[in-house]
Amino acid sequence: MLVLNCSTKLLILEKMLKSCFPESLKVYGAVMNVNRGNPFQKEVVLDSWPDFKAVITRRQREAETDNLDHYSNAYAVFYKDVRAYRQLLEEHDVINWDQVFQIQGLQSELYDVSKAVASSKQLDIKLTSFKAVRFSPVSTLPDTSFLKGSSPRLTCLSVTDADLLNRTWSRGGNEQCLRYIASLIACFPSVCVRDDKGNPVSWSITDQFSTMCHGYTLPEHRRKGYSRLVALTLARKLQSRGFPSQGNVLDDNMASINLLKNLGAEFLPCRFHRLILTPATFSGQPHF
Repeated sequence: MLVLNCSTKLLILEKMLKSCFPESLKVYGAVMNVNRGNPFQKEVVLDSWPDFKAVITRRQREAETDNLDHYSNAYAVFYKDVRAYRQLLEEHDVINWDQVFQIQGLQSELYDVSKAVASSKQLDIKLTSFKAVRFSPVSTLPDTSFLKGSSPRLTCLSVTDADLLNRTWSRGGNEQCLRYIASLIACFPSVCVRDDKGNPVSWSITDQFSTMCHGYTLPEHRRKGYSRLVALTLARKLQSRGFPSQGNVLDDNMASINLLKNLGAEFLPCRFHRLILTPATFSGQPHF
């Protein structure tokens, strides 16, 4: 195991990962954030350098953690050789197996290898798989002409909006998610439409892996073009900063799939896999 701390090497790694799209997108997004102030306190672990075969991004060991918070206790994985990934998993002190956590990646063997090692340590593992998408370059500002007057208005989210997002997210509704969303809003780009009272009615945020997520419009404000406007605006904002504008969508979420197709998003050949791993110690406790 090698923890890559050198800023020059981290920039080189970023370029190397870019040549491995789309499978490296999650790790690439995390490494980009590390190289731009590291607001989410991440670090990069490799099997070797510079000819690495596996790379994992994880929370810095000194960062404050909650053992039930799988939102922040998150690892992104990319490998050129799945055997090297397994060897990293089996090494001492690469993964904190004593907490609830998640592993993300865009490669097909991720689940089977992770499950084999996790099962040997008596952890439960839950897999959710998504279609992976990437936005084409958004060269012009989205049309906002239908936002007439002072409201509704296009702006960004505030940390004070985190409670609303926590209540409306299918993965949310708990204290860990509330803190996580507040951190994402504070650290990364977001876009929302606010009504005449200043309340968000449609929004999307960016996560720790530079992925657009939690795109949502309140039911009473749907079919007004807000989702399209928010998605394109956030994609353009990310692209203007050099980040890939990527996202994930569940197979049965036809409304979002149709919106993405309408926006010309590219559906990637690989799938996004999110694994949530739970030690036996916490198996009876609620987490999402």
